[in-house]
Amino acid sequence: MHCGPRPNICPAVVHPTKCCVNHTFQNNVVPHIHPTHTTTVNHINFQHQHYFPQTQSVVNEVTNQQFVAGPGPAPGFGGPGFGGPGAGGFGGPGFGGPGFGGPGFGR
Repeated sequence: MHCGPRPNICPAVVHPTKCCVNHTFQNNVVPHIHPTHTTTVNHINFQHQHYFPQTQSVVNEVTNQQFVAGPGPAPGFGGPGFGGPGAGGFGGPGFGGPGFGGPGFGR
């Protein structure tokens, strides 16, 4: 049941027809044959490699100089490790002992 006034219904408005086109496609395969022949040519090359090995050596030359410091005792002179039998350091018979300054200095 409807209460109240009824709405007025106007006549329908018809618009022009819109036209649409639908496209369909079909693929047809036509084989084309193109024969090919391939010849393989193998090229062989020899690379001659020449080697020139070289060796190398190193020589270290060591020199030694002795200086006489002048008169007077040097610090620690005459103690262990400086002259005399069995001594270390400059040690060895000859340095500060018999034969000092003679042939074969120090030995």
